[in-house]
Amino acid sequence: MTDVDRPSPWWTPTRHADRRPFLAARSGVTRAVRAWFEEQGFSEIETGVLQVSPGNETHLHAPRTELTHADGSHAKRYLRTSPEFACKKLLAAGETKIFEFARVFRDRERGDLHLPEFTMLEWYRANEVYDAVMTDTILVIAKAAQATGIGRFSFRGKSADPFAEPELLTVASAFERFAGIDLLATVVDGKGDRAALADAARQQVRIADDDTWSDIFSKVLVEHVEPYLGQGRLTVLSDYPVPEAALARAKPSDPRVAERFEVYACGVELANGFGELTDEAEQRRRFVAAMDEKQRRYGERYPVDEDFIAAVGAMPEASGVALGFDRLVMLASGALRIDQVVWTPPAGET
Repeated sequence: MTDVDRPSPWWTPTRHADRRPFLAARSGVTRAVRAWFEEQGFSEIETGVLQVSPGNETHLHAPRTELTHADGSHAKRYLRTSPEFACKKLLAAGETKIFEFARVFRDRERGDLHLPEFTMLEWYRANEVYDAVMTDTILVIAKAAQATGIGRFSFRGKSADPFAEPELLTVASAFERFAGIDLLATVVDGKGDRAALADAARQQVRIADDDTWSDIFSKVLVEHVEPYLGQGRLTVLSDYPVPEAALARAKPSDPRVAERFEVYACGVELANGFGELTDEAEQRRRFVAAMDEKQRRYGERYPVDEDFIAAVGAMPEASGVALGFDRLVMLASGALRIDQVVWTPPAGET
């Protein structure tokens, strides 16, 4: 009997009763957050799960399926890893303030903080700087805590006050403080100098011969920076180096960094926000580079959504955030694992 075939006793009355308080908290947080967005004049949207491309990030993996058309022909589709592509098409269409509680999917992810299917709260503001959505994020997290009545978030021996003034920390400052690395000295002409970062980080992390600049960056971030973030209060980690810009634009005041931030509580990443890139040629270049690396590492690549590339060039200046809603509910409800705050855990789970 496979794991999928094996009965999943999460639905037994006694097991469900243990989880019920966390699920009630989830409902309360959902109502509070939805009401806040509506008060701010946002439109709630629903975008499609099946996409031509699930997203073009090197290390994100998506389930896939095949559609059969009426004429018998077939088309490959993916379960999205984020609603971002569809949301930005709506910005190009003229929407200015939108949010979605989106079901998203990721292969190769499972743990206390990861599920293969989860809810991402994503929102966008057109014609506003990314400081605005940074403020939104802090307020949304506080609304969640207020809805459950929890005073402090706690996870794995760490705690954070969601109502306190957050710590503002640039990525470069964090690398200097926690790892003793001058990170921006390894960013040259918009690219990461792999040799320079490898030399600077050799005493902090194990470096493999085929590690790229981004691999080394991620190792230092995970092992030496993230564990110290969001302790006592929330941390807003901002100004990511441009090799880690993803879909964010470069910062006009310093082209070595991008308008990208993440918010942490108790060492847990809760949200990832961008001042959105609106240069379609640059977006295509980044996607192709990411898919080339995916092909090298994993032997696969996802198609580029040409509609999305065109929408990037047509959309207004905008900023947006993706927030892991299940993680937020977990912290706001006092749960120990993410599967305690979802109504139906993944098939085969016990």
